Amino acid sequence: MNEALQTLGRISLFAGVDRKGITCERLGGMTNRNYKIVVGVDSYMLRIAGAGTEEYIDRVAEETNAKVAARAGVNAEVLFFDPSDGVQLTRFIEGAATMSPASFKDLGAVERAGRAVRAMHDCGELFANEFNIFRMMDEYLGILEARQAWVPAGYRQVQEEAESVRALLAAHPVALAPCHCDPLAENFLDTGEWMYIVDWEYAGNNDPMWDLADLSVEASFGPKQDAVLLEAYFGGLPDAAQWGRVVLHKAMCDLLWTLWGALQVANQNPAEDFTVYAQGRFERCRNLMTSTGFQDHLAAVKAGT
Repeated sequence: MNEALQTLGRISLFAGVDRKGITCERLGGMTNRNYKIVVGVDSYMLRIAGAGTEEYIDRVAEETNAKVAARAGVNAEVLFFDPSDGVQLTRFIEGAATMSPASFKDLGAVERAGRAVRAMHDCGELFANEFNIFRMMDEYLGILEARQAWVPAGYRQVQEEAESVRALLAAHPVALAPCHCDPLAENFLDTGEWMYIVDWEYAGNNDPMWDLADLSVEASFGPKQDAVLLEAYFGGLPDAAQWGRVVLHKAMCDLLWTLWGALQVANQNPAEDFTVYAQGRFERCRNLMTSTGFQDHLAAVKAGT
């Protein structure tokens, strides 16, 4: 825990605090190192950014976006942020359960997640940057190609097929909203009354249907969970075009995170087997894009109803 204690020494909030009075607990994280910090009755979350993340994360934008999300009541309060290396300190949200795909079987939690996502999208502020999925795919693939790094076999063919989705979404744009853009189940913290969303590294102004699609994919939602999520978000059932955009983004999020997983392989991230992760995301994307009905969703978005 020396790393955490040394990092706290940079933060004025801890100036003069005896290290012996600080408790550090290492928590989870796929790319970053996260610590729960306890000093007396106060608890904090310290995030130390992982190696290589500076290649694809704009820390200046992240600081702005995390604070916007905190003002919206969706993120934890941000107490310190150093954009030079991504060190962040926030309040620890006490009494909140970290969500997982299993805990999202609770439809009440799904409903709270839908309301929290809508609160973020409707907060009245925009983020500092745009999260453009296709531009990011191009950037990620460019990094991988420059390194001559691994990508799943057949990736480029599927990406070429995804060009029809890119063209369709460009031809039928929607107003961008401040989106989390990386809604892993574990980024949701449930108090039983409200759902907080943390970790705003990938946040940006985006098609709001992305957040709904990505949460559904990340938490392995079935039809009932999707219905509850969308009804909570829209205040009723979505139309065919809205649902079509969700389905298209389900495919695209798997395609994007395939490349993200390949970057973790290239960066030798030891957190998990990212080769298996990337391959799994890729296969799920390909299966959805070749499924019966995918063309119907394309047609619904094109029709706009």
